[in-house]
Amino acid sequence: MVSATNLQPQSAVQTLSLHALSFGDGILALSRAPGAGGDYAGDLRLIREWRPSMVISMTTRVEHVILGVENLGTDIQGLGSRWFHMPVEDYQIPTEEMDEHWQHISTMARQAMSGGGRVLVHCRGGCGRSGMAVLRLMIESGEPAEAALSRLRALRPCAVETDAQMAWAFGRRSPT
Repeated sequence: MVSATNLQPQSAVQTLSLHALSFGDGILALSRAPGAGGDYAGDLRLIREWRPSMVISMTTRVEHVILGVENLGTDIQGLGSRWFHMPVEDYQIPTEEMDEHWQHISTMARQAMSGGGRVLVHCRGGCGRSGMAVLRLMIESGEPAEAALSRLRALRPCAVETDAQMAWAFGRRSPT
């Protein structure tokens, strides 16, 4: 006899997926936020095994609280990776005040990849904000914008969700 509990899905937990592409001598990846699929500890293990030189979090502190990952930065650093926080509201772009911070993050990410390092960028869902940042890194590294977008969307079709995000990735402030 089969019980009703055996008919239920074993777990609603979703494993973290890293969508990675070769980039210069390194690897650039994007993903949803660690813990967003319900297995924060498992997601951290996967990140530790992947060994990124740096992790860029595009999520806000409020999202960290909602996901129960308030110690994300400390936990990432505990894995031996540099952690950079670039908090951007969902479906939005960095504020003008964040431009200097982005320049520092971008420089560090491009240096890491030029030395064969791995860089992971995440937002809550692994599409819009992380896609925007990854595309901008690709363009700032000299890849032609349209080729970079095609390569990124072949890997992650949802990358870059709004016109404003596309404009920011292309180095502009407005979608016009």
